[in-house]
Amino acid sequence: MNIRRLVLLPLAVFAVMATVYAAIEIDRGNFHEVVAGELYRSAQPRGDDIDRYVRAYGIKSVLNLRGANPGKSWYRDEIAAASRNRLAHADLALKADRALDDASVAALMTLFASLPKPLLIHCEGGADRTGLAAALYLASVKHASEWAAELQLSILYGHIGLPLTHGWAMSTTFERLEPRLGYPNS
Repeated sequence: MNIRRLVLLPLAVFAVMATVYAAIEIDRGNFHEVVAGELYRSAQPRGDDIDRYVRAYGIKSVLNLRGANPGKSWYRDEIAAASRNRLAHADLALKADRALDDASVAALMTLFASLPKPLLIHCEGGADRTGLAAALYLASVKHASEWAAELQLSILYGHIGLPLTHGWAMSTTFERLEPRLGYPNS
C-alpha cells in the first residue's frame, strides 16, 4: 500500500462517518440547547415539535432563518404552532451558501436583542445558518470563548465547514467577523 492510500483511506472513512452522523442528527431534528433557558437551536421544526419545545423548555419566540414562505406547508405549520402557543415569531432570509453582509448581521443582532427568551432559532437542517446564528449569539451576546462559539459551527450539529461544501460561507462569515467579536488574533 502506498503512502497516498495510507493518508486518503482514513480521511475518506472519516468523511463518510461524519456525513452519516450529520444526516442522522438532522433527521432527528438537530435540537440542542445553546444557552440553558435562553437559546435553543434546531432543524426545521414541525408544529408538534414547537408544542413540545414550549412545554419542555418554555420557548417564547421562534426565529426562522429561512425567511417567510407563506406558500409552503412547513411555514404555515410553524406560524400556526407559534400562534397557538402565543410565541413571538420572526423571519430572516439567509442563504447557507452566501456569506452574510453587514446588514444581515445587524438584522440578526437586532432580533437577538428584541425577541423574548427563551428563543428557538432554526433553518432547514439546523446546521449551517443556525450554526452561524448560534455562534454569533455566543460571541456577541454571551461573550463566550472563541472555541465555544466556533463549536456551534461544527460536525456535532451537522455543519461541515470545508471549502466547496454548502455551508462554507457560514464558516467564512464567522472568520471575517471574529475581530469585531473580540477575537482579534484568530
